[in-house]
Amino acid sequence: MQQFVTYKNIEIGYTVSGEGNALVLLHGFLETSSMWNDYVNVFSKTHKVITIDLLGHGKTGCIGYIHTMEEMAEAVFAVLSTLRLRKLHLAGHSMGGYVALAFAEMYPDYVKALCLINSTARADSAERKVNRDRAIKAVKYNHKQFIRIAITNLFRPKNRKIFAENIKAVKKEALTISLQGIVAALEGMKIREDREVLLHFSPYKKMMIIGKHDPILVFDDLIDQTKNSEVIVDILPDGHMSHIENKEELIYALHLFVRN
Repeated sequence: MQQFVTYKNIEIGYTVSGEGNALVLLHGFLETSSMWNDYVNVFSKTHKVITIDLLGHGKTGCIGYIHTMEEMAEAVFAVLSTLRLRKLHLAGHSMGGYVALAFAEMYPDYVKALCLINSTARADSAERKVNRDRAIKAVKYNHKQFIRIAITNLFRPKNRKIFAENIKAVKKEALTISLQGIVAALEGMKIREDREVLLHFSPYKKMMIIGKHDPILVFDDLIDQTKNSEVIVDILPDGHMSHIENKEELIYALHLFVRN
């Protein structure tokens, strides 16, 4: 059941399920906390699982025309403060990984373990920033068409027919996100800071879950980030949407992640 906390004159939507050590799951761009429903059902048997709608997504409102990863992390902190939680297992998918990294930098004492799922610790390259600007123009021109194309392109090409119904459901959920929420997230991701240092010098457990055929992220670049670090790397066989394309494998990996 979704609950709400007031933050900067908006409502932040979140859910809490189960009892035990806290596992916080953060969704990605064009997603909402509902992406984790099946995972909540699994992990709430052993953990207190918290899912949060990030700024401008799901049931959470917008606070501006740019939502930085730091502002999103502050919103996450507002929820966790309300719940009086500390020492978290924190996992984020794609943009949710960027937010998790910002949170870990800002509130290191709260982090027991950090997991990036189909995400990167590096900032956008110059080329990627140009692509973000193109995406913002496309969104402003026709955000529904942008969503339909963008969601499909997150899946490994050979999986687009196999998961056609899932893709349809993800698009339907994404179409509930406002134009302002989409643009604000794109602007925020474009200017996010490089936080690769956290993979190498932070004291808590770290894991990266990587899609071998992720159409969005460069596999070799992700592997390079983990060199000479203690990051646990789990390579899954398909695309950017591991929670759908490699569901059983991701559940197994997350079980390893939450193990003390």
